[in-house]
Amino acid sequence: MTASPDAPQRPRVKMKPKSNARAIRHGFPWVYANELVTDRRTRKLAPGTLAVLEDEASTPLGLVAVNPESKIIARMLDRDPGAEIDQAWFAARLSRALEMRERLYDAPFYRLVHAESDWLPGVVIDRFGDACVVQPNAAWAEAHLDQLTAALAEVTGADVILKNASGRTRSLEGLDDLNQTLRGEAPSAPVPVQMNGATYMADLTGGQKTGLFYDQRENHAFAARLTAPGARVLDVFSHVGGFGLAMLAGGAAHATCVDGSSAALELAAQGAAASGHGDRFTARQGDAFEVLTALGEEGAQFDVVICDPPAFAPSKPALEAGLRAYERVAKLAAPLVAPGGYLGLCSCSHAADLSKFRNASARGIGRGGRRGALIHTGYAGPDHPQLPQLAESGYLKAVFFRLD
Repeated sequence: MTASPDAPQRPRVKMKPKSNARAIRHGFPWVYANELVTDRRTRKLAPGTLAVLEDEASTPLGLVAVNPESKIIARMLDRDPGAEIDQAWFAARLSRALEMRERLYDAPFYRLVHAESDWLPGVVIDRFGDACVVQPNAAWAEAHLDQLTAALAEVTGADVILKNASGRTRSLEGLDDLNQTLRGEAPSAPVPVQMNGATYMADLTGGQKTGLFYDQRENHAFAARLTAPGARVLDVFSHVGGFGLAMLAGGAAHATCVDGSSAALELAAQGAAASGHGDRFTARQGDAFEVLTALGEEGAQFDVVICDPPAFAPSKPALEAGLRAYERVAKLAAPLVAPGGYLGLCSCSHAADLSKFRNASARGIGRGGRRGALIHTGYAGPDHPQLPQLAESGYLKAVFFRLD
């Protein structure tokens, strides 16, 4: 799409000499603050301003959204520097994203937009049937939220569109944390979501993030395949019962879900009941490290143990502490696995790459007095596509071990 002849003249921003303009040409979507010429005019641009990005030779590279207050000072929106960011532009991007999800899933429950990987930088949209939850985690998306909402309703037919403002990235962009109903009426009860033979209850207004973590769908399915009939399973950092409910659907005799949130565990219990497994489900609220320690002291044993903690290493400065925390999880969890059983460990920390996370997990298993063979490595499902140029888009890792 090209701007009309009478479109307003856009500001131009220029990359510094010897900055990596080649990476931008090859698909990297961000320009960092130390790569851009930030003169007085650029510093005065309002967060979310659309501008033409140029290399050091003044050759246009594309249309970017600028936020002088962010370390990511510019995000690539369109290779056409004259593109008009209107409802039709959003509809085209959303239609492209929707087409792939409809090929992959037989019901409208999935991540519809995964930010840069779906060419909508900083925008996350999860779909729950006729309801969509939007996280506009970048200033430009917040500024164009009305057009995005209209396009989303047009493309999906969603009756309810909610804004979730809880993302950590919003604060880095200088944005508020106020949730909002953008279209229709927010559901007054949790929304049931069918995945892997289980029913999950998603709280779209009061739950974590958008209400459900779709990214673990494929890993839930793998864990269920490990579950022999009659198995006892443990799901730590369970949220609304992600792994536990899938393993119950896979034939487990009993699942224990551990989480610090009583609200999340109540939703897990509701999901177990809706799945027909309420009598084989136990919730245990508390700090996960304390509960793991207590279970070890009790001599508890499980055939499958899964630990899916929050991001312990959300940034590079937190990496070393985060790796120690992942190691400690593995150390405490390994003794709880029955001989010949399985241990699944997950990380959603993009700063901890697969190699570092896998090594920390293996060290923890060894410190827990066990030996393990790595049998499977999992990632986020295909509704969370990875942009090869952007490591952050491939944040989720899951490693599954069989222990001696």
